[in-house]
Amino acid sequence: MREQFAAWVEESRQHDAAYGETVDGRPRFDLEPGHGPDAPALRRVNAPADVSGAYFEAMSDSRMTDMVADVIGPNVKHHHNKINSKMPGAATAVKWHQDFPFTPHSNTDLVTALLMLDDVTEENGPLEVEPGSHKGPLHSLWHQGAFTGAVDSSEAQRMQAAAMTCFAPAGSVCLMHTCVAHGSAPNLSDKPRTLFITVYSAADAFPCCPNPVPNTHEGLIVRGVDPNIIRATEYRLRPPEFPKGASFFLQQGRDREEAAR
Repeated sequence: MREQFAAWVEESRQHDAAYGETVDGRPRFDLEPGHGPDAPALRRVNAPADVSGAYFEAMSDSRMTDMVADVIGPNVKHHHNKINSKMPGAATAVKWHQDFPFTPHSNTDLVTALLMLDDVTEENGPLEVEPGSHKGPLHSLWHQGAFTGAVDSSEAQRMQAAAMTCFAPAGSVCLMHTCVAHGSAPNLSDKPRTLFITVYSAADAFPCCPNPVPNTHEGLIVRGVDPNIIRATEYRLRPPEFPKGASFFLQQGRDREEAAR
């Protein structure tokens, strides 16, 4: 998996804007501002399991898949997968948010699995979470009529004050409920921080909105069987804005006034 990602980084040196194509025509490869041939900054690969056997195997039939089944199984369904990478010195920060408002389903039995392709340290922009936030409210990502992909500043400050940092050696997996509030700082180290991120749901959870990372394996049953049942729980949430560009980094990068225009 690391060799494949390294090959994609090398390929990215030839491009100066997001490139490639996913099943809905949006770019597969997203580049951070400042990317160039001498300092490649490939920050997102959309649906790598669509184009790589190694990533498909990790998503569909690996110890990571078994771990997810232990949490929300026995029947588990794949929703989407992606790579988020922070190259050394990368300026990209992930603002505080919950994943579920991006991917609302009929119930909340969803897990985001983060497979660490590099050693994740305290210095290279690790995941930060607010413990217990999956049991609390769903926070809006809409502000002043604009979808910003992040919670408001006062909530973000509160979450940051309570944050726990998640770091571990390459090959480790972090399982995160999609209602957990989380964010991450820029990579200030000389080491990369690359994650293969896969979102799974219980097989009886059905999407309420279009997939923000469309892929050819959406709905694939990776453990157990399809129960052919929709299970619903009550919550209220404004639908997300479907991303127009290569990734949600573009949504989070807009301020409220720009997004509202």
